[in-house]
Amino acid sequence: MRRSELKARAKAQLGGQIFANQWMMALALCLISAAITTLAGIVVPGLGALIITGPLTVSLCGSFVAQTRYAREMQVEDLFVAFRRDFGGCFLLALMQAIFIFLWSLLFIIPGIVKSYSYSMCMYIKSDHPDYDWKACLDGSRQLMQGNKWRLFVLDLSFIGWYIVGALVLGVGTLWVTPYHQATRAQFYEALVSQYEYGGEM
Repeated sequence: MRRSELKARAKAQLGGQIFANQWMMALALCLISAAITTLAGIVVPGLGALIITGPLTVSLCGSFVAQTRYAREMQVEDLFVAFRRDFGGCFLLALMQAIFIFLWSLLFIIPGIVKSYSYSMCMYIKSDHPDYDWKACLDGSRQLMQGNKWRLFVLDLSFIGWYIVGALVLGVGTLWVTPYHQATRAQFYEALVSQYEYGGEM
């Protein structure tokens, strides 16, 4: 699927314009997630953000995937699904992902970036398959991203112009770009899983 088609589908799922209800709710979830992570880091320096990043990210990814796949309306409670479902597993997934990317980054910055894209779909996989452990999610992401890392990298680069324009509006405009970017990544994931298998049966 071409970048323009992925972005068009993402924009449509968000309601087509930045003040649509779907877009505003997606923005609210992104802001709440960022605020909770920041607050956790302040309350428990060094560990707080790390502890909740996994469950929050899995929940957020799952909410965007559900909207992508079923046109399901987002709800604030969506952010806490992974906390109830498998807090420990999501925490461990985020921890192991960060460790592996860090270790590869020690070799040089480029291998670290490559690995970050190799593991970029692991949170989406965890949201789709709560029973998968951290290794199955990372392995599944590597399988999905085999030959697709450059495609996602270029897709991410295509949002730079949007972020620059948003930054010119006192930085506030970038807030509206984030849900658009996240929705497009969810569309990318959905396009991948429709073409490739990972971790055995889907």
